[in-house]
Amino acid sequence: MEGIYVTIRTSLAPLAGSYNILWVSLIGSQCECPPVRSFTDDQCLLPGSSCTVLVKPDKEIGPVVLVRLRLEARPGFPNLDWHCQDVQLKLSSDATEVECFPCNRWIRIADGDVELRSNKVCLLNSESLQMLREHRARDLQKKQKQIKWRTFAEGAPHCIDMSSAQALGPNLIFTRQSPGTNVHYLKGFHDRIEPWSSMKELETLFNLSGKDNTVAKYVHAHWKEDAFFGYQCLNGCNPLMIRRIRCLPPNLAVTSQMLRDFLPEGSSLEQELEKGTIFLLDYEILDQLPANVINGKKSYLAAPLCLLHYNHHGEMKPVAIQLQKNAGPQNPVFLPSDSTPDWLLAKIWVRNADFQVHQLLSHFLRTHLVGEVCCIATLRKLPEIHPLHQLLMPHLKNSLQINIQARASLLGPDGVFDKAIGCGLEVLPLLLARGTDRLHYTSLCVPDDLKERGLDKLPNCYYAQDALRVWNALHRFISAWVELYYHDDQELHHDSELQSWIQEIHIEGFLGFTHTGFPQTFQTKAELSKYITMVIFTSSSLHAAVNFSQVDFNLWMPNCPSAMLRPPPQVKGLVTEEDILTFLPDVNTTCRVLSVLFLLSQPSLDYVPLCQYTEWYFSSGAPHKLVEMVQKDLRDIAHEILKRNSKLELAYLYLHPDNIENSVAI
Repeated sequence: MEGIYVTIRTSLAPLAGSYNILWVSLIGSQCECPPVRSFTDDQCLLPGSSCTVLVKPDKEIGPVVLVRLRLEARPGFPNLDWHCQDVQLKLSSDATEVECFPCNRWIRIADGDVELRSNKVCLLNSESLQMLREHRARDLQKKQKQIKWRTFAEGAPHCIDMSSAQALGPNLIFTRQSPGTNVHYLKGFHDRIEPWSSMKELETLFNLSGKDNTVAKYVHAHWKEDAFFGYQCLNGCNPLMIRRIRCLPPNLAVTSQMLRDFLPEGSSLEQELEKGTIFLLDYEILDQLPANVINGKKSYLAAPLCLLHYNHHGEMKPVAIQLQKNAGPQNPVFLPSDSTPDWLLAKIWVRNADFQVHQLLSHFLRTHLVGEVCCIATLRKLPEIHPLHQLLMPHLKNSLQINIQARASLLGPDGVFDKAIGCGLEVLPLLLARGTDRLHYTSLCVPDDLKERGLDKLPNCYYAQDALRVWNALHRFISAWVELYYHDDQELHHDSELQSWIQEIHIEGFLGFTHTGFPQTFQTKAELSKYITMVIFTSSSLHAAVNFSQVDFNLWMPNCPSAMLRPPPQVKGLVTEEDILTFLPDVNTTCRVLSVLFLLSQPSLDYVPLCQYTEWYFSSGAPHKLVEMVQKDLRDIAHEILKRNSKLELAYLYLHPDNIENSVAI
């Protein structure tokens, strides 16, 4: 045998190279050959370079199954990690046929032996060699030692057992290129623990911080209007709460007579319920939770119910607000006919409740934690050669770092939840547990969710329109990807790696709850395609909708206060317009929250838009054709959204595909 020409390629990135010595060995189907040093003492692994070594086995090794790499420290030189692109094998120096063993990751001395397999993606049952089946098992065992579960809050999805992002290692950590955050005018308020002296003073801050934000300026101009209050329920930063109802909740003390003046002439509450024009916001999840202490002052939480009517002008308007869950003499129902301060304060209480639920449940639980759970399970249960590992990881891997950092800072002692938000650190685990208990599978599946909540046909629910468009494009892409690798349902049913993956997500993420409808196994390709669509939509599009909208709707703080410093009114008629300010957060609290929201709402300079992939396995063959298909679908959606937005007074841009980040990365 002449030998095998082995070419090792270093990635192009400027810091991809290393001084370390590289050993390579080939593992054949019959035996393996001893390690060979890949270059001489006067050479090193330069970025973008390749080195070729001729490996001459002293006996027949059979077809090469694995390539083993190992770094060794070079005496007197720094120990630098190395980013390997791939290893290529040829049977002669002039051969045109090349077998590629992709790597595309960082390798460290501490990793020991790193084994690469060829680029032929396959399922476990398709493995023809026992050696490769064993390699898959070793790959997962190694990951399971590194990636473990722990409890963050009792009753909430489990998280990765790491307290530092550095512990993730170089292949799961990333550097985010921040565009810089516009907090210049928020600095210097840290020690000012008194209330705002007037709305005019608050407007001064707003005008300096929001002068370039057209949505925030629109919010500032219209925040007191009932029609805009309803608009935010459909298209604001938390479009996940509003739902159509056909009968009133028994704990809402509203009568048809009360609402007669706010419904169409000649109609009644019963008729409007039957027509499907009555909607509800219900924040019962906040009931009886202890509120935070901020700046040494007690804050207050409410659990409001807000009834809304969708009128023939296409406006969603609030018609009744009850500030606590249970009806009673000290829990009046506020109406649009009440005094202007009473009605405005009631709406502010609803917006405050929405802030708590949005931040911890719609945003953190539904996007960050769901993405993290699916990422951990993918690393632990699906080997890198599994087609679903390859499809999922570009949408999931960043969630680990961002969540570790969030738990240590934003959600930790002295973070913004501790110092500036009404629910605070004491309530955080309780609210996450309640939210997890109420998190149903259908609520994460866009077509089911919109239909259940009666939003699928509302002409001015732009979130619903765009979410459905993007979901359908992703679902077509993912269904076709599943068809590439699973020829029938039986093949899917017997994929033990896949079934182990979904079981781990169900147990560790959704705590084995059966009442929430999350699948524990996959029986059909249709079930799998829907679930993968849910995971990718949640980690990209849903996150874009609930995250990148935050500054726009929160910059004018009275529209969405993070805390309330006086209790909800128990009687009507005692509040004046001047009193409104005394309910709102202090100066430093306001600025602390806005500083964080500016940080969270800024896309990074290097962010990757939805379905733009740099991974090698998307670059050729059938996967590449599928990527081209979904990218065309998304371009068509972008065109439709821009066409629609050109006719709107306030454009809805959060689910424009160019504005959707491929993963939760902030």
